[in-house]
Amino acid sequence: MIESDANVEKVRVFELAAELFGVLATPMRLRILSALCDKEKSVSQLLQEIDTTQPNLSQHLNLLYRAGVLAKRKDGTQVIYRVQSEKAVTLCRTVCTQIAIEMDEPSSVPASERLSPRVAS
Repeated sequence: MIESDANVEKVRVFELAAELFGVLATPMRLRILSALCDKEKSVSQLLQEIDTTQPNLSQHLNLLYRAGVLAKRKDGTQVIYRVQSEKAVTLCRTVCTQIAIEMDEPSSVPASERLSPRVAS
């Protein structure tokens, strides 16, 4: 049976969404996005904020860059990163804010409305 164009398009939407969620699916990458929310930073500045090794940070930065979430530019010998996809940052900020509320005030969020079922009330 031949899939309709609408079904093919729907499948592609889910594939692309899963790809984005996969890119954002590590705490380190979320921390990087958080560090870059307000302004661009060099790799050395990010290393001062995020407790990791330079090779590990560079690997995550490269993945975020290749996915189009971050942009970069050279300034002499420094590589400066900035947010390219404000929508991805907004998505992460919304999810992380909701989870923080659930952690801080678990009784204020009914179980049926929680994003994170692992947060105990």
